[in-house]
Amino acid sequence: MRSVIAIDLGSNSIRFLKMDCEKREAIATYHKTVKTADGLAQTGKISPEAIERIVVAIEEAKERIDFSDTTLRAVTTEAIRQATNATETLAKIAEQTGISFEIIDGKDEAKYALIATQNRLALLGERSKRFMIADIGGGSTELIFYYDQEHISKSFPIGIVTLTQRYYGIGEIRDALPEEMREMRRFVQEVYQQYGKVERFVAMAGTPTTVASMKLGMRYSTYDAQKIQGTILSRQDLHEQLQRLLNMEDRERTEMVGVGREDLIASGILIYDEIYDMSGFDYSLVIDDGVREGVAYASCS
Repeated sequence: MRSVIAIDLGSNSIRFLKMDCEKREAIATYHKTVKTADGLAQTGKISPEAIERIVVAIEEAKERIDFSDTTLRAVTTEAIRQATNATETLAKIAEQTGISFEIIDGKDEAKYALIATQNRLALLGERSKRFMIADIGGGSTELIFYYDQEHISKSFPIGIVTLTQRYYGIGEIRDALPEEMREMRRFVQEVYQQYGKVERFVAMAGTPTTVASMKLGMRYSTYDAQKIQGTILSRQDLHEQLQRLLNMEDRERTEMVGVGREDLIASGILIYDEIYDMSGFDYSLVIDDGVREGVAYASCS
């Protein structure tokens, strides 16, 4: 059996996937919140504490997933792209774990997100030939427009971690978002003017999947990725689940979204809501796939 392990080190979490290349099926998965970008907005660097969390997560993954006799591809994105100590950080991780990460740019990040989306839509029986993908990450958000074989993408340095650390409280974030996302709005308008509106809005990453899980009655401990795939979220769902989160006590909020994600998901919902507004959609289709899956599919080819 030929297999591949894909690792995606993002700005907030690290995700592992071992895939059977012949069946194109997951053999094992693991993910953990590591807060890669914690403090990045203030210092411009990845902290020693974040490096230690990443190393611990990799060692935990090795205990759960068989890393022997398989192809390994590890990539990392916006937080490491921004960090002034990126080279030093990756050298320390490689020294302690034996895993070397490749920094990919926004275009590659979008390419892998598109590969993952196309495979998931096919599995869901979706026939949309013109769709938009929003990949709302910790340090950046990628928008990808797909028009029947042609795609246009752009990465924007606005994410749930960096946004939360840049402003104090949800009120400040809400007030700042129109200006923060002005370039993104302009990009959407330009794409629509040149190619026309798309048929479907697909959303991926932690914020959409968390909102979908809340709508379906799950908590962080009972999260089921397969039940998330293809969930439809209305813009009203976002508003209702955000209000639920804000009304919860701290302990309940942690149980709902996971340790270290309490404030981040609220910021993500505000970004998500702005994307609904600028794209003209009232509904989105949520998938629990992303760069990790795209890297695995590409490595199997």
